[in-house]
Amino acid sequence: MSLLSRERYVAVLGASGVGLGQRRGSETLWLGSVGYIDEGFQAWTVALETLDRLLGEHTRAGAELTVVVSGHFSRFCLVPWSEQISSPEELRGFAQLCFEDLYGAVSQPWSLVLSAEPAGYDRIATALPQDLLDRLRTLVSGRGLRLRSVQPYLMAAFNHFDKSFDAGDFLFVVAEPVRSVLLLAREGRWVAVRSVGTSDSDAALTALIGRESQLQASTSERPLNVYLHAPARIDSHPEVAGVHVRTLEEDRTAVRDCLYVMSRAVA
Repeated sequence: MSLLSRERYVAVLGASGVGLGQRRGSETLWLGSVGYIDEGFQAWTVALETLDRLLGEHTRAGAELTVVVSGHFSRFCLVPWSEQISSPEELRGFAQLCFEDLYGAVSQPWSLVLSAEPAGYDRIATALPQDLLDRLRTLVSGRGLRLRSVQPYLMAAFNHFDKSFDAGDFLFVVAEPVRSVLLLAREGRWVAVRSVGTSDSDAALTALIGRESQLQASTSERPLNVYLHAPARIDSHPEVAGVHVRTLEEDRTAVRDCLYVMSRAVA
């Protein structure tokens, strides 16, 4: 099979459902989604079982698959710059210690990815359960597919919208239905990342962003631009005072599915 003709699919592992689409150029043909009961963080095992069924119904061997993972299954941490670190191995070990300081001693292995930053800059670290990744690779291989990439939704959304942000000082909030992730930059440097369990209603987001804005006003006089992306708010975009809402471009389909919206953030 020619690489130019290889079929491409994008799957989304959401907090309470899994969706699958087929990429056709810059468009996505949505193949559907299947919901499941959210049983907390370990729901990813059910999510993968659901994904396996969808792949069996819609894909053929030889296709490529990109997987987007909800913030519900991800962890995030700020890794401070240290002049004492001199190798990638030391940096990874230091990032692991930062995660343990924030979340406590780990009971299961995590796979860490750090943002690429210049010397002297703090980094954002993202972690996914190693068991999730191992099982995902096994089921994808078992279907004869090629796993192209695995992306936390925060990463996909930021890469999609970042060129629309004013450089320097900003707060970017990705508000999924059950969890929001806040990414804060000051003077072009990452200074904080937080994951908060909350709904994506106007009231909840107003309270969340209000608390964060008050906290930042007490630590810096520099103005802060606030950007908000809420993929499930399809028919009623958030209305939060002083916030710049970021939505994906309108498309020609009538699909009203949060997981479909999340799939379209992938380049």
